[in-house]
Amino acid sequence: MSRHTFACIEGHTEGMPVRMVVSGGPELQGATMNDRRLFFVENYDWVRRALMLEPRGHSHMSGTIFYPPLSNNADFSLLFIETSGCLPMCGHATIGSISFALEAGLISPKQPGLVVVDVPAGQVTARYEMDGDRVASVRFTNVPSFLLHRDVEISHPQFGKLAVDIAYGGNFYPIVEVQENYPGCEHFSPEQLLEWGRDMQRLVNDAIDVVHPDNAQIRGVKHCMWTGRPTVPESDGRAVVIAGDSLIDRSPCGTGSSARVAQRFARGLLDQGQPFKHESLIGSRFIGRAEEPTKLKSGLDAVFPSIEGRAWITGRGEHYVDDAQPYAYGFSLQEFAK
Repeated sequence: MSRHTFACIEGHTEGMPVRMVVSGGPELQGATMNDRRLFFVENYDWVRRALMLEPRGHSHMSGTIFYPPLSNNADFSLLFIETSGCLPMCGHATIGSISFALEAGLISPKQPGLVVVDVPAGQVTARYEMDGDRVASVRFTNVPSFLLHRDVEISHPQFGKLAVDIAYGGNFYPIVEVQENYPGCEHFSPEQLLEWGRDMQRLVNDAIDVVHPDNAQIRGVKHCMWTGRPTVPESDGRAVVIAGDSLIDRSPCGTGSSARVAQRFARGLLDQGQPFKHESLIGSRFIGRAEEPTKLKSGLDAVFPSIEGRAWITGRGEHYVDDAQPYAYGFSLQEFAK
């Protein structure tokens, strides 16, 4: 019988939960954080399941594991864990984890006002503003993001023929813009968008091989973005992001917003440096910008997007994983569906 203890900082970024493991995370092997992510998936996925799924988590849970920096210029490293898997990148969790690490005194940035984080998708930098002892905002510059496929025709069981763009912002997203057969996310319930988002992930993966041009280990679609009309005139767009089988993002989604910035920049709908105020399902907001054009090693045009948002610590906790407990390693209700 074994027992493991995980100490966590609990909080949220614009409404989306972030559970940051600050002690108890497994020791990982690998030269890069992506190598370590793959090592974690192969050997320690039970940690993700135990902390993200019920009974300790829920179907929309998201989190990180805090690690020392791998690179000489970094302040710390992050592994992203959530109900849908161990992701290469998660924007809202990056904003949350940077805020938590600063407010809890876990890091002393090498350069005040600037944090550098090693993540599986690469390295991200973030500028932050303080309001007393609280982090007022974090604006991180994401990994190179790009529009991979344009106007992919998908025959969806609910909507019929849809044209979707496949864009990358740390994860891949089929982005469904308003069109003839799809009037916008505001016309449907979250439960409907979740079900149809699962369909979209499967249909895209069946239709095309979605692979990062510079990293064949990053492949496949595990998300879907339904766009629509924002709730206030000050916003420029709205999105409901579905991740995996059960997660509906309460925030505008950091990697999703990065993908949409890259998509709009590639299509000439967003100028360099122009703010894109992106709303979530619940009306919370990130501000995205196309900071600087770049090219991938493969030659594909890309952009460095930045995403700005806020996060709050709501508490601290210790979670125990014990072989003697029923459902010690987590469960999802989908696993019991017939």
